[in-house]
Order: sequence, then C-alpha cells, then structure tokens
Amino acid sequence: MKGSRASLRSRSPAATRAAAAVLGRLATPGTVICLRGPLGSGKTVFVQGLARGLGVGRTQQVRSPTFTLLHEYAGRLPLFHWDLYRIRSAAEWAALGWEEVCDGPGVAVLEWADRAGTALPRDRVEVALGIAGPRERTLTFLATGRASRALLRAWCASRSL
Repeated sequence: MKGSRASLRSRSPAATRAAAAVLGRLATPGTVICLRGPLGSGKTVFVQGLARGLGVGRTQQVRSPTFTLLHEYAGRLPLFHWDLYRIRSAAEWAALGWEEVCDGPGVAVLEWADRAGTALPRDRVEVALGIAGPRERTLTFLATGRASRALLRAWCASRSL
C-alpha cells in the first residue's frame, strides 16, 4: 500500500471473491465501498465476496440489483448493495435518501458509483475494476478518509500474512 492506494491483480473470479471477503471481514458499521468498472469487470463478483466476508449466508444469493436499485442482505453487519446503473444524475441519486443507508449500521457497496457524481460520502473505499484477460482483473483501491485508510491498511496487512 502506498499512502491511500493499493492494487491487486486477480487471476480468477474466486480470487476476486477471496480478496473482497477479507475486506468484508474487516469492515465496520458505516463502511462505504464504491465500485467502478466496465460491464463484465467483476463488480458483482466483488460484492459476492464482500457478502461472504460479512457473514451473509450462502442461502442468500447475491445478485446485482439493477432493476430494484438496492438489495439488503443480513450478515454480521447488514450489507446494502446499490446498483446505480440506471441512475441518470447525481440529483436523482441524492433524492433517494442514500445518506440514511450509507451512514447506518451496516456496510454499503455501490456498483456504478460514478453515476452518483460528487454525491458520495467523503470517507469511502473506491475500487476500480479493470479487465486484464478472460478471467483476470485488476483492482485498484483508493481510500478517501481516515476510516477508509485504516480499513485499507488492515486489508493490505492481512493479505501479506
């Protein structure tokens, strides 16, 4: 980790899920994770791993909430899974009352976070996913505040053991 940034090259969907699961195990109430990347880059795969790390049971199938905007999953902490793909503007996102969810007792993860414009929590972990091959992905992490930097530091330390 350099400053507030970290990166990872994932060789498979299982490796992406495993990396995200570690983040889920370390997450605390109020954690916000913003995912960016093209279609097929592994955003939902990342959320599946995050959910497992949060203790979301295997009976709860984690899917992208494209048509409903938000899915909630019960785990060690509640997971609020937003998909902003259909959001047309930052104003539309702001009108949804997202602050209540993102400032709540759980972990919020936002797919297509770039659709929210500047209407995002100040302290968040941003994850940019890129396609590096048929099964390989690049994941670039950026922490934007004190709590997210502590989370990213802990994630990096736990992965180097």
